[in-house]
Amino acid sequence: MSKNSKPAAQVPPYLETLNPEQQEAVLHSGSPLLILAGAGSGKTRVITTKIAYLIRDRGMDPRSILAVTFTNKAAREMADRARIIEPRAGDAMLRTFHSFGAWFLRRNGSVLGLNPSFVIYDDDDTVSLLATLMGDSSRAEVKHTAHLIARAKDYFLNPDDPELDIIEHRSSFRKTYARYEERMLQIGNVDFGDLIKKPVEALRVSPELAQRFRDRFRVILVDEYQDSNVAQFELLKALCGPETYVCVVGDDDQSIYRFRGAEVRNILEFPDRFPGTEIVRLERNYRSTAPILDLASSVVDHNEGRLGKKLRSERGPGKTPTLAFLPDQDSEVAFCAELIGQSVSGKTSRYSDWAVLYRTNAQSLGFETEFLRRRIPYRVVGSLKFYEREEVKDALALLSFLVNPRDEVAFRRVVNKPARGVGAATVDRIVLEASAGMFAGDGGLGLSQDGLEGDLAAASRRVLSSLSAKAKAGLETFLSAVEGARTLLSGDGPGGEDDGGGSASDPESPKTKSKKGGKKKEAAPDLRGGVGLSACVVRLVQDAGIAEYHLAHDEIAGNQRIANLQELANAASLYPAGEEGLLEFLEHVELDRSMEQDEGVDDAVTLITLHNTKGLEFPRVIMTGLEQGVFPRDDKKGDDLEEERRLFYVGATRAMDELYITSCAQRRLFGRTQPTQPSLFLHEITPDAVRIIGSCPYGFTPTEQPPADRSSGMVPNRSGPINGQAKRSSDGRWQVGDRVFHDDYGYGAVTNIREGDDGPVIQVGFETGREVRFLSEFQSSRFMKIQADDF
Repeated sequence: MSKNSKPAAQVPPYLETLNPEQQEAVLHSGSPLLILAGAGSGKTRVITTKIAYLIRDRGMDPRSILAVTFTNKAAREMADRARIIEPRAGDAMLRTFHSFGAWFLRRNGSVLGLNPSFVIYDDDDTVSLLATLMGDSSRAEVKHTAHLIARAKDYFLNPDDPELDIIEHRSSFRKTYARYEERMLQIGNVDFGDLIKKPVEALRVSPELAQRFRDRFRVILVDEYQDSNVAQFELLKALCGPETYVCVVGDDDQSIYRFRGAEVRNILEFPDRFPGTEIVRLERNYRSTAPILDLASSVVDHNEGRLGKKLRSERGPGKTPTLAFLPDQDSEVAFCAELIGQSVSGKTSRYSDWAVLYRTNAQSLGFETEFLRRRIPYRVVGSLKFYEREEVKDALALLSFLVNPRDEVAFRRVVNKPARGVGAATVDRIVLEASAGMFAGDGGLGLSQDGLEGDLAAASRRVLSSLSAKAKAGLETFLSAVEGARTLLSGDGPGGEDDGGGSASDPESPKTKSKKGGKKKEAAPDLRGGVGLSACVVRLVQDAGIAEYHLAHDEIAGNQRIANLQELANAASLYPAGEEGLLEFLEHVELDRSMEQDEGVDDAVTLITLHNTKGLEFPRVIMTGLEQGVFPRDDKKGDDLEEERRLFYVGATRAMDELYITSCAQRRLFGRTQPTQPSLFLHEITPDAVRIIGSCPYGFTPTEQPPADRSSGMVPNRSGPINGQAKRSSDGRWQVGDRVFHDDYGYGAVTNIREGDDGPVIQVGFETGREVRFLSEFQSSRFMKIQADDF
């Protein structure tokens, strides 16, 4: 017990259901308090009970209590649960940080010259204002600048602050930021960053105001403190006086929102910034079984930036987590589908018990496709289903128009996206011109019926001369993009597996070319073409401007949209580069879309990114894509890598009863199949904390268990059983996962086996990324099978 806590005999009856550590946190008073609350340890119960306790048993005026959190949902839940224990808790101020900031400025903004009737600008408003200040800058550059200004305010940095170079070192940014702030002051409005930053400035400029608020709020509670940014810390510090009782609740191991400005140092350095801080650790976990917690802890323990705690399961022992090494992502989705399907058919679970977790939204495509094929109901949480996403629908509209230049719906969707000056009236005129059926034989861009009635591409060419200069240039850009893709598709233009993607190292790549006058062009979307149809997809979405349009939304959402476009190109790489391949691909997509289920289905598998799982729990969890470069990404170092490790911890601790982790030997990336290595995090798992199935990659330390057990459970192909042997060739010479060496190609592994007319056909993926197929009967002597120790 804390030295400031009540003796056990004086514990009120409504606290008796709390465990000793929870009671200690609730009863604590006097010095600052950090409640270090592990995953599933009941932190919300503690903070709401503490609010009720302060009012009921400590005699605090409810209006003197301020509790802040990060979402309206969390604030409502906090208020509702506190009122159940003590109805007067409804008079306490329980708000989000931004809601408190708005409330504060409406009443006290005058000390900064702010009128109480100010309007709060959202992101679009900020971009619109910046556009008027940035001259002929592109929309992408304006949006990026808006993002940098928001980040600067998260870190409580002004235009003249020397540390602003951390955000952006260019002097032009300082000038733009300063002009933006001046203009906002003239207009009299605020943006979201101001809702935190300006209250701090007001409290600093007016000591009388600061004292009034310190007298008003004698208790300040902060929930989810690990998600706070620098500006929010400054607000907390400005509100706290010598007599203020401050209590923060959070988990340093669950700080995963650095990309939104969250600063994990706020919680790590809280004891230093608030002298005399006591720490109460909530380490009893009520969600997960012991083996799941042991695995999660074994990884996050490798982080240096943490206060340290050890979760203990109140649920006791359970099933050891399973790590499945699979040949490729098709095997991965098949493994998940089989695992879920067998569990549901065996009546041991419902679909809704399962969650499939992945690092990026783009990874949902494979699972959506496989689940639709197997009639497994699912819901995508935190984003639209893959084919419903705006950028994906735009790309498919371009492809539809490429294959059918009479597709009016597709034409209307993308001809003026991004804005090219081709307004609705011009589009109507083109459609009318096409439907007239005149000038047959002009030579449209159709794949098979050039120039026939209704060809919108040909009609567009006919009206070009009568358009304004802007509309003419914009329409020509669109038509040239379609024509370029048509040329590439037909094989008449420059080809190659990398066509359409560009290279950052190539001085003539679209990524590095400069505009006239030496001005460096902003970075192009990082899309790369590869084998099959993918090069055509990448070239079309880049040349038509769709990729750059979606990248311009903002740094975070834009990159996610580009990842979705890349995943669409990856899917297209499975189809041949030609008209027939494009038609087959579009037919596959349409069939998938037609199979999509009603969103009202209650019993469904959850597909969700790791970031979106925070605060959720599921009986059975599958964490997918545990490969280096996927999770974590190769660019993650230092603090960023530690945050990725915390993200792994968050994902693992969502599981209540069963946890599965998958890692693939190869994956389709940037339009081609590439070999991958197991994630760094898999190497950090304590050997006895996981059961391994499948073929362990070379250099990976397997769990100490009998060899027969170690290899069971592998799903080598889309139809293989979960608990069966890996697929073997009919002559018994080969099985999926066998390691091989070839004098010309080097080291590799058998990735697929199928039976052909002349016997087994063996497919080998090599470390170089090359894939080779051979007939077992005639060429097996050229492929030396090797043991893992020899590899």
